[in-house]
Amino acid sequence: MQLIPSDIWATYSAVLKKRVIPVTRHADYMKWLRYYLDFRSKYTLPDSKSEHVRLFVQKLREKKQTPEQQKQAAHALSLYFEILQRKDNKTPSAQINTGKTVKATTPSTPPLLRGNSNPSAPFIKSEVGALGRELSKTGQGDLKASTERLSSRPSVPPPLAGNRYNEWGCLKKSASPAWDHAIDTLPAEVKMRHYSRKTLKTYADWCRKFQSYLRNKPPEELSAEDVKSYLTYLAVNCKVSASTQNQAFNALLFLFRHILKKDFGEHKDIPRAKKSKYIPVVLSRKEIDAVLKHLGHPYNLAVKLLYGCGLRLFECVKLRVKNFNFDAGILTLHGKGSKDRTVPIPQKIMPELTAQFEAIKKLHDEDIVAGCAGVFLEDQLERKYPKASKEFIWQWFFPQQSLTFVAETKERRRYHLNERDVQEALYEAVRRARLTKRVTSHTFRHSFATHLLQANYDIRTIQTLLGHSDIRTTMIYTHCVPSKTVKEMKSPLDF
Repeated sequence: MQLIPSDIWATYSAVLKKRVIPVTRHADYMKWLRYYLDFRSKYTLPDSKSEHVRLFVQKLREKKQTPEQQKQAAHALSLYFEILQRKDNKTPSAQINTGKTVKATTPSTPPLLRGNSNPSAPFIKSEVGALGRELSKTGQGDLKASTERLSSRPSVPPPLAGNRYNEWGCLKKSASPAWDHAIDTLPAEVKMRHYSRKTLKTYADWCRKFQSYLRNKPPEELSAEDVKSYLTYLAVNCKVSASTQNQAFNALLFLFRHILKKDFGEHKDIPRAKKSKYIPVVLSRKEIDAVLKHLGHPYNLAVKLLYGCGLRLFECVKLRVKNFNFDAGILTLHGKGSKDRTVPIPQKIMPELTAQFEAIKKLHDEDIVAGCAGVFLEDQLERKYPKASKEFIWQWFFPQQSLTFVAETKERRRYHLNERDVQEALYEAVRRARLTKRVTSHTFRHSFATHLLQANYDIRTIQTLLGHSDIRTTMIYTHCVPSKTVKEMKSPLDF
């Protein structure tokens, strides 16, 4: 597989940001560009860039790629051609990584899905339209729905790439400088308490919604009555769930206490929604096997770990080589709230785990030879262990196939498998299995706990395996299905 030249890599990353491509998709766009460069080196292609796109997408279709992936790959090539065109305009006759001499009198194909500022843009847009119609005829999925789902993905900053929080819409500047200052203070307060990135995103979103509801009322003038009015508005007008209302309350409580340095006063005056009694969805072994049958590698192995070890999704994708102890048959997890726990490794999937280790070793060796800076490390681990990022024990167990370019350090590092990729693969597998239950990645964790309860495991043991702090959280699984750990209830008349 050919590597992207460093100058093209940096320029391409800048174009992705300029076109507001979600950061979670940058690695995919880089992957398609590498595939295209490899494809171009193996086959003799015509001069027309539109033919390049058509033939490359045709090759992807032969490789059983989905219509959404084919559409995304075509867009990735259009952005690459845009870079080439810009360089052509600056260099009348130059060799720009194409293997051919491009003359200024014959401009390169303009970017796909672009406006009509270029005279050739209508032709290219018609080519893309024809391509979209062709993909839609394959019957492999709803291309429009897939594209809308792709464009609606939230932009999440890459790990350890500096302070990139302002890439989120909730942290962009607004019409109120006072609110902007309060929101800018939020990341430091959240990180100081070692809360997760998702918590920061959620709190920032609710603060912006609260600001919009109050029509930019100065933060120093806020009171508990404003919070009460907003929570009432959410419950009555927006009809949000109890958990959503309580989430908003917690975000505003954090805003008052740690950002504005104010207190609600008497919390009794602020309504708190009563949490509903939720009973988790649990799959049978037959249903789990039906889902696994429709999953490919590495998603099949990831879901087996979700069910076999009771993992949360983020715990699964963040597994590293050092977390596995095959001699003791134990998997050590760094779970929610920075709490570690150990779970037994399923012996049934040991051959698959061993095969995955061999694949990781091969990929790690290739990264070292290619001069990759290693994997991403959390917090200040790299400062404490400078060589850790390139050591095998710190490699991701589920590595991302493409490398991530870090603009601040001009390095290429490897990130772990994206959570959204696992969710999408699981969604498609559940759809093909035609299950009648709403299944998410967390459903396998629920099934893990419930099946252990049915197998007469003690509730305290299950609490330890799940990493729950409170036994009441684990007790909810007693309501999923009738437990076989207690004698069936009978009337005294039946004794």
